[in-house]
Amino acid sequence: MPFKLKFPKARGLFITGTDTGVGKTLVTGGIARSLSQKGVKVGVFKPVASGCRHEREGLVSSDAEFLAFASDTDLSLSVINPVTFAIPAAPVVCEEREKRQVDFEAIAIAYRHLCKVSDFVLVEGIGGVRVPISRDVDVLDMMKGFRLPVLVVARPGLGTINHTLLTIDAIRNSGLPLAGLVINGYDTARAGIAEETVADVLKEWGHIPLLAVVPWDPASNVEQGRLSRTVIVSLERVDWQQAR
Repeated sequence: MPFKLKFPKARGLFITGTDTGVGKTLVTGGIARSLSQKGVKVGVFKPVASGCRHEREGLVSSDAEFLAFASDTDLSLSVINPVTFAIPAAPVVCEEREKRQVDFEAIAIAYRHLCKVSDFVLVEGIGGVRVPISRDVDVLDMMKGFRLPVLVVARPGLGTINHTLLTIDAIRNSGLPLAGLVINGYDTARAGIAEETVADVLKEWGHIPLLAVVPWDPASNVEQGRLSRTVIVSLERVDWQQAR
């Protein structure tokens, strides 16, 4: 049946990407840090995560840990990331292999609490917008439940134009507002013609504002819980609370 659950209306952004591994978590963490440094109480939220590791407390997502660190929050990981799977795959596959369903009510309960204690929320998706979450529910369906402006994170390299434009079209056709685009991982030293021209092409063909270009910086690493000043500076120039 179609996804009908609507989450509390809040001020914030939904951060999605053109694919997995494009840097959604790094960008979300960088935005969270830049806002928290300005005195904004940021609520970071990762509704569903896969590829989690086993700890004494249960399954733990490194993405959720990074978001907690970057936002300087005292919220528990179970609130930040209410649904976790061990297998590194689409949630719909994890449901079948791990013999348990995505608990959308748990997501709603955690999100309601997070909204009550936050000035601004940053919700990070999993993979791209058409990744299946559960039967008849993909990321795009869940995004509609949050009703937040959508920020798209894309790679700078060859091949990203098609992926990014398709992502933008899917979001726009769903009726959700597009906040803008962030290009992540731009390496000035290795940039070729594709990298140098991608921003202009995406702005023209996607009819979307380019809000930031985040440079490639090995000093930042989500798995190791490192967020460099270089990444933060590239994101703190944007008024994220007005990006909608």
